[in-house]
Amino acid sequence: MPRFAANLTMMFNEVPFPQRFAAAAQAGFQGVEFLFPYDHAPQEVAGWLREHGLTNVLFNLPPGDWAAGERGIASLPGREEEFRAGVARAIEYALTLGTPRVHMMAGLLPQGADLALHRATYLANLQYAARAVGAHGIELLIEPINGRDMPGYFLVTQAQGHALRLESGAPNVKVQMDFYHTQIVEGDIAMTFRNNFGGIGHVQIASVPARNEPDDGEVNYPYLFSLLDDLGYEGWIGCEYRPRGRTGDGLGWLAPYLNHSNK
Repeated sequence: MPRFAANLTMMFNEVPFPQRFAAAAQAGFQGVEFLFPYDHAPQEVAGWLREHGLTNVLFNLPPGDWAAGERGIASLPGREEEFRAGVARAIEYALTLGTPRVHMMAGLLPQGADLALHRATYLANLQYAARAVGAHGIELLIEPINGRDMPGYFLVTQAQGHALRLESGAPNVKVQMDFYHTQIVEGDIAMTFRNNFGGIGHVQIASVPARNEPDDGEVNYPYLFSLLDDLGYEGWIGCEYRPRGRTGDGLGWLAPYLNHSNK
């Protein structure tokens, strides 16, 4: 059965971030992911993981000024030095936490952007980051994100992501397929996953359209979980959703998988 990882940025918000590790473990998760660990020293985060027997499966490279609305800088010309410093910082955390993969956010395109210039910048940064993290055995993920939640985001479709993955020429570059974003942008989740199986490094889930628990809405998650099993997907499934209420109260959907998913 697939292995499920709690997204500690979006789940267990009833308690402060350091306490979410214990909450996730108590709920039956053995893996966790989060957007950014940088508000805490790497040794602190590693301690919380060890204390609760958790694996950190994913986090993001520094995104620029998140509070000011930036959503990554990989496609932004003139930010290369800052980007490279962010790669080094992410590597420091990944090595301390034992994290096997990191996600590189692309950034938002400004009005009137020179698309060719932004694409060239993104590809050069992708190749740089892939080499840098790859030297430590770390996988680099890129994720298409829907334009409804994140208007102007550089990377939108799975096809765009896989084209850039192949063009990078880096074997450790994979595409992160969030079924929530994929359904909103293009649908056809099952066939898209089948057709790109070898290039997908991580999966995330949420209901569509509300981005809540994956037990409601227009996506048939039990079918997709079975498909991942049938295809032999060995990665984690990140639960990147907003609970409708208290996180624990909405975990009934997970119960049938808990005896198998984390083995």
